[in-house]
Amino acid sequence: MVKAIVGANWGDEGKGKITDLLAEKSDVVIRFQGGANAGHTIICDYGRFALHQLPSGVFYPHTTNIIGTGVALDISKFLRELTSLEEGGVPAPHVLVDQRTQILMPYHSLQDAYEEERLGGKAFGSTKSGIAPFYSDKYAKHGIQLADLWDEKRLMERLEQICQLKNILWTHLYHKEPLDPKALFDTLMTQREAIAPYVGDTVPFIHQALKEGKTVLLEGQLGSMKDPDHGIYPFVTSSHTLAGFGAVGGGVPAAAIRDVICVSKAYSSSVGAPGEPFVSELTGADGDELRRRGGDKGEFGATTGRPRRVGWYDAVASRYGCMVQGATEVALTAIDCLGYLDEIKVCVGYDVDGSVTRDFPVFSQLCRAKPVYETLPGWKQDIRGITEFERLPKEAQNYVNFIQKELAIPIKIVSTGPSRHEIIDLH
Repeated sequence: MVKAIVGANWGDEGKGKITDLLAEKSDVVIRFQGGANAGHTIICDYGRFALHQLPSGVFYPHTTNIIGTGVALDISKFLRELTSLEEGGVPAPHVLVDQRTQILMPYHSLQDAYEEERLGGKAFGSTKSGIAPFYSDKYAKHGIQLADLWDEKRLMERLEQICQLKNILWTHLYHKEPLDPKALFDTLMTQREAIAPYVGDTVPFIHQALKEGKTVLLEGQLGSMKDPDHGIYPFVTSSHTLAGFGAVGGGVPAAAIRDVICVSKAYSSSVGAPGEPFVSELTGADGDELRRRGGDKGEFGATTGRPRRVGWYDAVASRYGCMVQGATEVALTAIDCLGYLDEIKVCVGYDVDGSVTRDFPVFSQLCRAKPVYETLPGWKQDIRGITEFERLPKEAQNYVNFIQKELAIPIKIVSTGPSRHEIIDLH
């Protein structure tokens, strides 16, 4: 049986905690897309960890953690994360990286930074992790697979061809020093020895696990709004953030994906560029207060540390996000962060040029959209750690039920705090 856990919104929904919760009951956890440009924060018995490359099942000794072919593998960051787990007292996890996974190279991060520098005020707010250049090279057939590290002649030929192309950009467009293919080769040879124990063929392993009736969890990065096809293009990431891509980037049969758990935060947040449309955004003192109270240590990116933009819950975006994910259920996170408010607004529609819609519009219309709100009473008390729905204040219950009605998908998990078991399970 395969379950997928994905984000309904812009990322930053609190997927790490929910993934950790589901990983406890999973045999295999697979990262199927994205790279080190976003992170999942997990608070567990060993402490607080921000994972960027490793799957969120690494804290459980019974779980095999797979990095699939859809991932942009930054080998140096992968190895650093393993070291950080060891230093944190976490037992060595079972990790398997598919041999066909492509490597995020040093020149990808450089190109990302150079391009943002060139764009200046029109930059996309990249994390400069090299994600867009990596996927551009992958689909232009200039990528390097892990397996290439064990074919030195082919690898050197590939690097020479790639550097020939890159150095035209480096010298003529970016006015930077050219790349040295031999230096890149030497770096990869050093990394090959370190990553060799983790490399294998994951597809037969996954299919055998399914034949044996094991539970497989697909772990997504970011959320629906960041998908390059169905998101708010061009303010998107460069890999597909939807559960359906788990069949490709994770190497599982599409028909095996039975449950799609869509994570949605009880308010809106996004690490985004200033020009990115964010309809229900709260600015000024109100936004600062929600940002300060949000998350487990405020609303700041797990990877970048950048302050996130915050706002009221956007039911229009969330409903669409759940739709394109094919959500079978919703996990609502961070409801405990709203206990200080007298009233809580929910965006239930967009006013676009005087016409109100409940459907999520295309980018040009989204830029002109104004929020249409309904206002609900707050509960004005601390609800952190409550594990039974009936123990929530009536106003908090009504808030959850209101969102569930707007989404038209059952909310099966309500998170009432950042720690692992601060959860209301409504299954």
